[in-house]
Amino acid sequence: MNFGFTDEQLALAATVRDVLRTHCPPAALRSERRPAWEQLAALGFFGLLLPPESDGLGLGLADILPALEETGRACLPGPVVETAVVAPYLLPDNPKPASGALCVTVLPPGQAYAPDADLADLLLVARDGGWRLVARESAHLVPRTGVDPCRPVFEVAFDESEELGGPAAPALRRAAVATAAQLIGVARELLAVTVTYARVRTQFGAAIGSFQAVKHQLADAAVAVEFAAPLVHRAALSVDRAAGSVDGAAESVDRAAGRVDGAAESVDRAAGTGDRAVGTADRDVSAAKAAAGEAAVLAARVALQAHGAIGYTEELDLRFWLARAWSLSAAYGTTAAHRERVRTAVLGGDLRRWP
Repeated sequence: MNFGFTDEQLALAATVRDVLRTHCPPAALRSERRPAWEQLAALGFFGLLLPPESDGLGLGLADILPALEETGRACLPGPVVETAVVAPYLLPDNPKPASGALCVTVLPPGQAYAPDADLADLLLVARDGGWRLVARESAHLVPRTGVDPCRPVFEVAFDESEELGGPAAPALRRAAVATAAQLIGVARELLAVTVTYARVRTQFGAAIGSFQAVKHQLADAAVAVEFAAPLVHRAALSVDRAAGSVDGAAESVDRAAGRVDGAAESVDRAAGTGDRAVGTADRDVSAAKAAAGEAAVLAARVALQAHGAIGYTEELDLRFWLARAWSLSAAYGTTAAHRERVRTAVLGGDLRRWP
């Protein structure tokens, strides 16, 4: 498959990059919880996936992947994926996210803690295959120890909640792909910083970047990132396509229900189309999240080894990106869990290629 981003998609990413470089420098990670959020909201970043009637642009997930990568590259704090990707899907009629007036976090199934819950106006809790909407005033938060200082986690309990219609899976697919895109950005930044350091750090009278062992480690990490990125792109396309197929299947079912002759056949065919697209999306999402998580963790390990003991220190900004790679690789499903889902799909005979 030939895949290339359009000039508009790349321009959006460049604009986000410029905003983050100005308003979310490494120093801001030490003192602010949501740097650059106001500027991104003014840019329209949080409304990219919202429909136009809710003050959004109505873009697809694939359209904003380069911009999401930039949020990972900058190690942007706050519930970015939850507010910019999950909220527009589950709350499409709410225009507040577009203006930055609403911050949302998510407690996925099987996950004990919600990230950045202290910043959220609304919490989306996955329960029994669906979603519960919890207002901030109804939530009881207990801070817990996490690996990422810029992504604190909280145990959540609540008194009142509102049930949202629809299954949990479609929103979780989007969150996993968006998180994978952020992981690609984190990995690219870790590689860039480490290559720069390897060129100037000397041992035995030579730059450590000239050592064969260091070259091989950096090359392995770079290859892992370049192989993972296209999987993330494909997963986004599969998720967008699955949404269109399911919507189209539902429309076909409705039309078939209004006919007498051939109605059953039309219903079965429409439902089969939607099921196949969803199954392919699940496989592609897991492949992307597993590959991106492994690439980011590998880049983090190589960066830490190249920097040596200084990589552990409080003073070095590198620690923020190391922690982000570790925390996001476990978010919305661990690498092991996603690899198991890919294995099940492949062994079950699901070897279809795009489209």
